[in-house]
Amino acid sequence: MDDASTGGNDGSRPLIAVLTGAGISTDSGIPDYRGPQGVWRKDPEAERLVTYQDYMADPEVRRASWLARRDNPVWHAEPNTAHRALADLERSGVPVRIITQNVDGLHQKAGSDPRKVLELHGTLFTVVCTSCGARSTMREALDRVGAGEPDPACRACGGVLKSGTVMFGQALDGEVLRTAAHVAQVCDWFLAVGSSLQVEPAASLCRVAAEAGARLVVVNAEPTPYDDLAAEVVREPIGTALPALLERIAG
Repeated sequence: MDDASTGGNDGSRPLIAVLTGAGISTDSGIPDYRGPQGVWRKDPEAERLVTYQDYMADPEVRRASWLARRDNPVWHAEPNTAHRALADLERSGVPVRIITQNVDGLHQKAGSDPRKVLELHGTLFTVVCTSCGARSTMREALDRVGAGEPDPACRACGGVLKSGTVMFGQALDGEVLRTAAHVAQVCDWFLAVGSSLQVEPAASLCRVAAEAGARLVVVNAEPTPYDDLAAEVVREPIGTALPALLERIAG
């Protein structure tokens, strides 16, 4: 594996791996899923829109999913202080690798090197055909929705289109997960930020890192299943807590 994916750290500075979840983007106006104001707590039926079996079996779910993608706040969201702090740390020369469960692209928008951002759950900005695998942009698909196609089909084969995100019931990309696991094994610090740590196998990266000797820090408003394994648990708001934590680690 190359330096971009695994760190390439020469040992002079600590390698910081950061697993980010929905909580890091709430200050950017993107609601989380399981928090007190989470999307699924307010509307449990919304989870069906991102469940692969429901999506493939029910055209009504697909039509609702396309409208949800159209109205997603990600289209207007800007990086917040937490995203920018990670990008600034990387620019300062500290080795940083971001493993994100988010599909909003805000780490890259903040200035983090895209080669050093692993998107475990894919990205909302692409569309893939579930039959032939053809890819296109989400913007193109949403333009078709706006033009009167409530459930646009693949132009190449007529198959069902979905966003380039990993839905419930789908496996993560094996290569991305393997790279993430390697980063967890070789890092000096592993920060779990804004994640409920309830979704596996992403959450288990915390254990991989801790068992390999990394210092695990959990930054989340509510308790997680991995708090007992952490060397430190931070409950303060992410927008202020993460920049302060990164400054302390980088010295």
